Amino acid sequence: MDFLTLFVVVPVLTIIGIVFTKNMKQTRLVSAVGMSIQLVLAVALVFMYLAERKAGNAAEMLFSHSYVWFESLNISYIVGVDGISVAMILLTGIVVLTGVFASWKVDFLPREFFISLIFLSSGVFGFFISLDLFTMFLFYEVAVIPMYLLIGIWGTGPKEYSAMKLTLMLMGASALLLVGILGIYFNSNAGGGELTFNIMEIAKVKIPMDAQRMFFPMTFIGFGVLGALFPFHTWSPDGHASAPTAVSMLHAGVLMKLGGYGAFRVAMFLLPDAAQEMAWIFLILTSISVVYGAFGAIFQKDLKYINAYSSVSHCGLVLFAILMMNKAALNGAILQMISHGLMTALFFALIGMIYGRTHTRMIDQLGGLMKVMPILSVSYVIAGLANLGLPGLSGFVAEMTIFFGAFQHPDLFHRILTITAAASIVITAVYILRVVGQILYGPITNEHFLKLDDAHWYERVSTGVLIFAIAGIGLAPLWLSDMINDSLNPIVNQLMQAIVK
Repeated sequence: MDFLTLFVVVPVLTIIGIVFTKNMKQTRLVSAVGMSIQLVLAVALVFMYLAERKAGNAAEMLFSHSYVWFESLNISYIVGVDGISVAMILLTGIVVLTGVFASWKVDFLPREFFISLIFLSSGVFGFFISLDLFTMFLFYEVAVIPMYLLIGIWGTGPKEYSAMKLTLMLMGASALLLVGILGIYFNSNAGGGELTFNIMEIAKVKIPMDAQRMFFPMTFIGFGVLGALFPFHTWSPDGHASAPTAVSMLHAGVLMKLGGYGAFRVAMFLLPDAAQEMAWIFLILTSISVVYGAFGAIFQKDLKYINAYSSVSHCGLVLFAILMMNKAALNGAILQMISHGLMTALFFALIGMIYGRTHTRMIDQLGGLMKVMPILSVSYVIAGLANLGLPGLSGFVAEMTIFFGAFQHPDLFHRILTITAAASIVITAVYILRVVGQILYGPITNEHFLKLDDAHWYERVSTGVLIFAIAGIGLAPLWLSDMINDSLNPIVNQLMQAIVK
């Protein structure tokens, strides 16, 4: 068995172990051990990749293996990673493990909950290691479908409505994406070879421009829906608000990154000519996502809805940077995916912990929490500062890289959109500082809060790991940025060749 396949096998083995557990304590232990092993594998993969990079092999797809599935259709299980996918695997490993600890007190059907959660994570890991379009789409569906059960069964509020809305929207996007993938497949022999789903082989083929014009919008929108592309974002706030804590963490921290990664790896890489021609349309839509999401967060009164609309804004910034199509902006897009994944997972973890104690997420009913739960409150402040882009934390590195790259375009159109998107930083500061000031400081609004306890050990593990990662990237970003940068060359070359043509 190749090393990368372990990222799919370990969750499956963990699920099998959970099936044989007899009580909640055993279920939690098996889940934590399995996902700890997964994170260790992710860290090991980073060191393996850095060793290959030092040897001069970083621009290639490394640790690649291929196994034929359906020979008649040329469908294979092909895995391989570059610096971008290694970074996304590390993000997933961190968020999934911290999500397990954030769910430590789930007592309703705990086995079924952790099985669904870990099954979802196996789809995410499989998606990031896949180099075959069919296999990638298969793992994409594995990652999306369990969301219906996780929200519909273990969620809160109008959970059935939110679960159904999310599922219908994402299934509609999947249908669009499937048509786009099949369109790419049936044009993959334009150079005279055989039909293939192999992403690296398709990238060598000049797909006819008419086909690119038809299938680029399908693939970009198909992935963009999961990345909260305006106006297809409406499923996201409702889904976030109704999901249990760990599911919100994975939903915003990892699942929404499948949209940005897929748009980058498939739509932009395989259909570069149409990307160049149509980018202006989607740049306008993503600019709206960035500003609309930030403004939407200002007017929310529920902590989860605030973070949900904030995620629409930050994920819109990812797609915005991808469409700028230069190396600096693309590097910033990947950094933003990682940074947002960590800080939004931290936000949702903390919101769940606060809600579990106060039984409310309404900001006008909260106040003075710093006096009774200082560890959770300080963690919330750190998450907020990362969200608004404070230097020294991951949000600053990602956003400044994006705006630096975007402003490299000399034309007025791109610069106006860049300035518009950059205005979201100010809007973000408004709602973050307002919320922090209202819920953490000032007088205690409810005498019941005086009896509340602070973070338990498993909550400290969950928040501590995320804070360490956010601060680590903010203080020492070059190792990650350089790892990503080396892997951008093939994609940037594709886009530059499209400009020349």
